[in-house]
Amino acid sequence: MTEPATEPVTEVRKHLSETIDRACRHETPTIIMRRGQSEAVLPGIEEYHRLCEAAERSEEEWLNRLADQAESEGTEGSVPMEQMATLLRSEN
Repeated sequence: MTEPATEPVTEVRKHLSETIDRACRHETPTIIMRRGQSEAVLPGIEEYHRLCEAAERSEEEWLNRLADQAESEGTEGSVPMEQMATLLRSEN
């Protein structure tokens, strides 16, 4: 993946098809600016899926470390892993 392009939202509106092509075909995401501030990023769909998978793996590893730690500390006052995952996700 190459360095992201940066464009104001007005230009992205005018050239949306080219912005999408750049993200998908050239693997160049676009950072979309509004009033001089970064507002959004348009990655290609493959990059989006890769990022989602990486986030899921990271979360799974984190939950496994928590489970290992809890197991090493004993089970008194513990909750099932599924319930803990639900509680942790609801805090975000």
